[in-house]
Amino acid sequence: MDGIINFNKPVGITSAKALYKVRTITHQRKSGHAGSLDPNASGVLVLCMGRATKLVEQVMNQPKVYRAVARLDVTSDSFDSDRPLMPVPVARPPTPDELRSALLSFEGAIEQTPPDISAVKVGGVPAYKRARRNQPLELKPRQVHVYWLHLRSYDFPNLDFEMCCGRGTYVRALIRDLGQRLNTGGCLTSLVRLRVGPFAIAEAWTLDAMRDADPAAYLIELPRAVSLLDAGATTVPPRPTKHEV
Repeated sequence: MDGIINFNKPVGITSAKALYKVRTITHQRKSGHAGSLDPNASGVLVLCMGRATKLVEQVMNQPKVYRAVARLDVTSDSFDSDRPLMPVPVARPPTPDELRSALLSFEGAIEQTPPDISAVKVGGVPAYKRARRNQPLELKPRQVHVYWLHLRSYDFPNLDFEMCCGRGTYVRALIRDLGQRLNTGGCLTSLVRLRVGPFAIAEAWTLDAMRDADPAAYLIELPRAVSLLDAGATTVPPRPTKHEV
């Protein structure tokens, strides 16, 4: 089995566990995922099977689209709701126009410091393991690219937005930095990856659907996968035009 599976990862399992569950269906041991999703996140997880494992780096370089829901009145150690939420006093809630303006300021090539609780390696050890041991962390800012941010809805303290970004961008870090710019809190409460390059959530397969399907239905064979990736490498999905607030 050589090709790509556009998999819809559910909330509650790691990307590695998702890959293991898919292996029980495909029986293809040589496989890997291209760009992990946190256990609390769901959506498109691109799985490379057999000889398609050589495409992992190319997949990870594709533009990605996320839908995120966040709160501006709290924070947490991870800037995600997987950790205890801590209230943040807000003197004045931002207006919708102020929020849009702040989001716009993060578009383009920006410097972003990864969260301490992340998989970024420091001295060969993931940052989250060092944080767990209370070891000192000196995560350095790195350049990432945010193609666009689109505010879907806002009713303080809750906001719902979509984001198209390049490799290595942390949505949690962007929400942290957004809160700092607005003098509010900032904590991610829900994250769905809607697209990775040409692979969209509308065509993604769940485990249950895969169990009942012929492999020819869910496997994007290697030649077509290469063609799709080559075409998508320079194609940034368009910004939504509908404003809900």
